[in-house]
Amino acid sequence: MAKEIIANVKVQIPGGKATPAPPVGPALAPHGLNIAEFCQQFNDATQDEQGAIIPVEVIIYEDRTFDLKIKQPLTSHLIKNMLGIEKGSGFQKKTKVGKMTKAQLREIAQKKISDFNTTDIEAAIKIVAGTAKSMGVEIVD
Repeated sequence: MAKEIIANVKVQIPGGKATPAPPVGPALAPHGLNIAEFCQQFNDATQDEQGAIIPVEVIIYEDRTFDLKIKQPLTSHLIKNMLGIEKGSGFQKKTKVGKMTKAQLREIAQKKISDFNTTDIEAAIKIVAGTAKSMGVEIVD
């Protein structure tokens, strides 16, 4: 018999750095989850993603066990890493922080497509391009 799901919690945590402190503890404690065990599993799974903010979906079952669905780092983080910039522009229409090629967009889209609500690579590229533009990144051919 399948276990009954009692909660589906989504949190964003720095890779390899989950601790019982916020945002982890307050999000998971009300469901009676073993937070130390969660932190250990998450940190082990994301050890190679140090510094990146990793979205994770925690599926909590009635017997207080859980499954993790660890996603790719945030699109904005991938863009900043690829361009080597510290942060996006506060005034994206006036101040540009970098330039991205279509090939770079495609590379990020291929990495992130499993997290998007599409399986079409062209649609995924448009999603990444939208994030890039909102950060003040210019798209060039």
